[in-house]
Amino acid sequence: MKIGVISADSARESRVAMTPDAVKKLRKLGFEVVIQSGAGLGAFYNDDSYEAAGGEIAASSTDVITQSQIITTVDDLPAELAEQMTSGQIVIGMLDPYRNTQLDTYAAKGVTAFAMELLPRTLSRAQNMDVLSSQANLAGYKAVLLAANEYSRPFPMFMTSAGTVKPAKVVILGVGVAGLQAIATAKRLGAVVEASDLRPTAKEQVESLGGKWLDVPMSEEEAQKAKSTGGYAWTPSEQYMKDQAIVVDKALSGADIVITTAQIPGRNAPRLVHKATLDKMKAGSVLIDMAAGTGGNVEGNVADETITTDNGVRIVGAANIPSMLAAQSSDLYANNLVNFITTLIATDESADKTAPNTLALDMEDEIQGALAVTHEGQVRLAKR
Repeated sequence: MKIGVISADSARESRVAMTPDAVKKLRKLGFEVVIQSGAGLGAFYNDDSYEAAGGEIAASSTDVITQSQIITTVDDLPAELAEQMTSGQIVIGMLDPYRNTQLDTYAAKGVTAFAMELLPRTLSRAQNMDVLSSQANLAGYKAVLLAANEYSRPFPMFMTSAGTVKPAKVVILGVGVAGLQAIATAKRLGAVVEASDLRPTAKEQVESLGGKWLDVPMSEEEAQKAKSTGGYAWTPSEQYMKDQAIVVDKALSGADIVITTAQIPGRNAPRLVHKATLDKMKAGSVLIDMAAGTGGNVEGNVADETITTDNGVRIVGAANIPSMLAAQSSDLYANNLVNFITTLIATDESADKTAPNTLALDMEDEIQGALAVTHEGQVRLAKR
């Protein structure tokens, strides 16, 4: 059975779904792997490295589709490739399921499509398949470096004969995986860091990394609701939003660097920073909007562009930070996919060995069932 690797169909996407190391792992499981020529170049993996790992190079994406039962990709397939798929094939990737316009096509063609973003993050056995966490971890780190590059002053405090240089004040809005890594990186660079999140349980994590928690009053009912979200964002009350806006406005007015990370699966990113707050910020301050690809947390952001406001504040629309670390992010992403693919393999219980040429698709399985957005001619994705 062959697993195919398709080159990313985007000028701003440098990652690849499978690396040579991942190809080796799949080969040990009994799979053959066919890679579109040049698919790994953006992540610094040439065709020779794939062949050395046991992979086969195909001249075009069509050749990969024709030969493979399982297709792996970073983003969704281009429309012309989705049309070429046939019944029984499988596509695995970050398919942006709630915005994906091709699910009906996949269903009509009998394709089983797995969207890796839908992984139940509370399952312990699913942690090594969590693409959101693996990519966000790197993105949080890189976001701070982007900010340091844009900022016209140093991060740490300097004591010099010419005077004292104050440390940069960094505010992180959204303390998930990306936010926590951003806190840790900013602290390592010597900044003073403050952070806020909708989950009150994040306070302990922020403080353990040396950050200051920006506290927003929360009712007991809201606190319970926040705890029951399974790690995803939730919608707070109108009063909480007003209180949060006041806290954020005060913190950002004195901030040098702001990094926003808040995203909600299936929806546009929540607006956290409004023009009224931007107008109060200092000239030369920098905002890195990590949610720019889904609408942005910062008013006035433009994905993949840097905008300077009238008062000299720079807004960086960082829509795809993981692609800036393509080599490492591809390694982690490929490992996530390999770990998921192993759950699709039928096992010979009597011999306690895998049967590499037999797939066992089971929509009752808590992982497969959660990730499958099309199967057996049906779109399985619940509307949000």
